[in-house]
Amino acid sequence: MAFDSDVLLERLQALTGGVGPARWLVAFSGGLDSSVLLHALASTSDRTPVVAIHIDHRLHPDSATWSQHAEAFSTALGVEFIVRRVSLDPRMPQGLEAAARDARYQAFYELVEDDDCLLSAHHESDQAETLLLNLMRGSGPAGLAGIGVTQPFGHGQLLRPLLGVSSDDIAAYASVEELTWIEDPSNTDDRFDRNFIRREVMPLLRTRWSAVDNRLMQSSSLLVESSQLLRDLADIDIEACGSSHSMSLERVRQLPEPRQRNLLRRAVQRCGLPIPPATRLYEVVTALISARRDAQPVVRWPGAEIRRYLDRLFVQAALDPRPDGSETRSMAEGDLVDLGRGLGRLRLVRHGREGLDPDIVGNGLKIHFRQGGESLRIAPDGSTRKLKKLFQEAEVLPWMRDRLPLLYAGDTLVAVADLWLSADHIAIGGFVIDWQEKPAIKCPH
Repeated sequence: MAFDSDVLLERLQALTGGVGPARWLVAFSGGLDSSVLLHALASTSDRTPVVAIHIDHRLHPDSATWSQHAEAFSTALGVEFIVRRVSLDPRMPQGLEAAARDARYQAFYELVEDDDCLLSAHHESDQAETLLLNLMRGSGPAGLAGIGVTQPFGHGQLLRPLLGVSSDDIAAYASVEELTWIEDPSNTDDRFDRNFIRREVMPLLRTRWSAVDNRLMQSSSLLVESSQLLRDLADIDIEACGSSHSMSLERVRQLPEPRQRNLLRRAVQRCGLPIPPATRLYEVVTALISARRDAQPVVRWPGAEIRRYLDRLFVQAALDPRPDGSETRSMAEGDLVDLGRGLGRLRLVRHGREGLDPDIVGNGLKIHFRQGGESLRIAPDGSTRKLKKLFQEAEVLPWMRDRLPLLYAGDTLVAVADLWLSADHIAIGGFVIDWQEKPAIKCPH
């Protein structure tokens, strides 16, 4: 069946179960494949908003011109256009190709909102190339399964509706519709592994096996089944160990190492975070899990990290730098104060029972972050105690202790987040702390 907008719409409806997303976001490089995808999508009868997202890696002198072409192409279709410019560190250890991919997907990740579907233009030949590329990288079943048709991505989904569509059908569509597109000269640079496979290896294989693209895609489909079984096993193991975000170290240790790595890879995926490279998974299993109980090790990769505290593992997005302890924010009754990305928002709520003295609140409060040495008396008949000790006893996660909002009346500490109020500043009918979008701050049991 030749590819056209009707075929695309049928594929999208099958991938979404007929439930339309909030928006279609198209990863739009301006090249042949993504131009065909965007044009075909804009030509369907579907009325879901379409947004073209163009990532300018700034690696070529003409990249600004390419962005202009992408914008003009999108505008002609009546499609909203967003451009994001990313910077790459020339010293990156993973190589330019991988670094560009990581930066690109991080930009997409930040733009995907609730119930959005991000569409990528990978097609049949891309799948074949990916299988060979991952085979040379020593990938496991998930990698050899190649490019997934659908997967969770941030707050939405990532779909690849052109998988199974041949490059010849894509070129034929572009010819019929008289499309113009960007020709990136880096696509002919055989120093990049994928280009070498596309330009040197695949043509040679086709001289021997003319249907090699389709055969490799069939193998990839079979590997998808194996990968699905491993994913199902990981889901069972995650439920037995806790949750995707927090797992019992004792229970994880009871699993063989291959199942530990399988569990961790799946937990990261379920959290909607970038999948770690195999080296990081081995590091978690060999170093982080086996570390002594009082250690607080962490294994990081772009966009995510796995930490250990006491007898639990924590899978989470990479933390922003700790807030500046000298920074202050004003807070009064009725205010909703943003604490920064990933830290939620704070407000004061009148309580019928004990809470912060209204006279204290009426004079205005300041929000600080921890600098060290702070103390608080939390029991009317108790003594003043160091926050450090209170945090330890409450098993507050170490990496969150410097990120907890501290409320001050003048120079006096009167509340620590929604954990404790100063016993010296409590009154009936006072205010309590309402922490909205609160991150995990304590070790679960």
